[in-house]
Amino acid sequence: MTRYIWNILVAVDQLANTLFGGDPDETISSRLGKWTRSGKNKRGNKKVLFKIANFVVELFEKDHFAKSIEEDEGKKEVWK
Repeated sequence: MTRYIWNILVAVDQLANTLFGGDPDETISSRLGKWTRSGKNKRGNKKVLFKIANFVVELFEKDHFAKSIEEDEGKKEVWK
């Protein structure tokens, strides 16, 4: 049952990423990890949203976005 719930959560995550214009098979965390790596999280109007999301996930796992990067999914550069 635990695996089933995890799979549902990943599917919801991928759906949310798709609704925000991302790759349908990539999670939001992977997308934010790539965005952080590119340095684009330090400027623009998405900076505040990133800080909030980062604060929340850091409560559960340190460096979550970096650990969640899926190199084989999505685009190399995100949120130009």
